[in-house]
Amino acid sequence: MLAICTVWFPSPSRWPSGGRLALAPWAPLLALAVLAGMLAGQVDAIGAAGLALLAAAAWGTTHAPRAWQRASLLVLTLLLALLLALHRWPGFHNVLVVPSAAITADARPFMLYANLDKGAAGLLLLALLAPRIHACREWRATIGATLLPGAVTIVLVMGLGALAGLVRPALKWPDFTLQFLAINLFLTVVAEEAFFHGVIQHRLQAALQAVRGGTGLALVLSALLFGAAHLGGGLAYAALATVAGAGYGWVFQRSGRIEAAILLHFMLNAVHFLGFTYPALA
Repeated sequence: MLAICTVWFPSPSRWPSGGRLALAPWAPLLALAVLAGMLAGQVDAIGAAGLALLAAAAWGTTHAPRAWQRASLLVLTLLLALLLALHRWPGFHNVLVVPSAAITADARPFMLYANLDKGAAGLLLLALLAPRIHACREWRATIGATLLPGAVTIVLVMGLGALAGLVRPALKWPDFTLQFLAINLFLTVVAEEAFFHGVIQHRLQAALQAVRGGTGLALVLSALLFGAAHLGGGLAYAALATVAGAGYGWVFQRSGRIEAAILLHFMLNAVHFLGFTYPALA
């Protein structure tokens, strides 16, 4: 989580030169996190190798000399990130923070894991590929571009969820609320937004910029993919996730910065968790 925070630190190229090797702060912190995980028995060598391979592929996506190499590495990057996010890459033994339990009497059982594999994959996509804010003055414009469409998205998604019988109002503050919010922001939201909007929508927008309506098509495709990723919760849940994904894509398109989508996604998740049935009605 600390490594993710340092992604917004100034790049080493803007620091006074103090040596021959200039590493972004997140890189040694991520290495330290993986090493600590290995020493604690939560990460095996093959898990660390998967993260190293993802880092190399993501870096090559923008630095390989030939177009076909960059395209091939982008496909490999997306595949590796997906495997890690879905916990299909071996070598990770993620920590169970909250055992299976219903937060409210009418809710489905819920478990909370601190997923190092998904969080680290999101960090690498965020740091190496996603368009980010690089100056303090950009935050005001990004937040301004997020407020109105963000409010519309939250009201629409939660309203549709209530009408569909997936959730209902349920104000609460469980003992693990702060842990949930931190894990959700850093190890879930950052990873999903970096993947679906920081990479997929961003690349689709660039590829379709010469096509009439290409920007809108990129938004729709990324939203559909985001919804498909939530099919495990059922068709109604996936449809609702598609609407949410469209909102996240909308603010990303308006701002051109991944922080807008991260902020809205986290706000919606927080409203869902604190104000409605979570994750859904049983």
